[in-house]
Amino acid sequence: MPESQIPLIHLVCGSTGAGKTTYAIALAEKLKGVRFSIDEWMASLFWMDSPRPIEPAWAMARVERCMDRIWDTAREVSSRGVPCVLDLGLGQRVHREKFALLAKDSGLSLQLHYLDVPEAERWRRVQARNDAKAGTYQLPFDVTREMFDFVEGIFEPPDATEMADCNGIAISPQ
Repeated sequence: MPESQIPLIHLVCGSTGAGKTTYAIALAEKLKGVRFSIDEWMASLFWMDSPRPIEPAWAMARVERCMDRIWDTAREVSSRGVPCVLDLGLGQRVHREKFALLAKDSGLSLQLHYLDVPEAERWRRVQARNDAKAGTYQLPFDVTREMFDFVEGIFEPPDATEMADCNGIAISPQ
């Protein structure tokens, strides 16, 4: 791919436990880019003040604010020719479309990276991460089976049209 066509905005998506953060770290390193992780921003800015138990409306309002601020920063960084890797979950098509449109409107090239990992393997990884509380573990709580199943129920894998529209690549990490 000619340098002028190298994507500057990289959207990483996959369901819980797919390895999005691990992949995003490696991708940012490979591209000499900047990685933005919603889990890290939420852990740094909000989780310590969160109500217990977590209230979904409280959390989602803060996630939306973080995603808006992340986009503003990523747009500025990528406009200077530095690739940005957005590790924001992006489990629903509407969220991926939002960022694809923002990139297009900003004149920034985009690539979607879809991590396609079987459910049983993803649940095994989540359990291991919960037990270790290390590596990419960012939340102040374990991901329960109920949380995992909830996300499974709302996750929308990108279809062939979305992959084509977003210069998408499918990855099946081991």
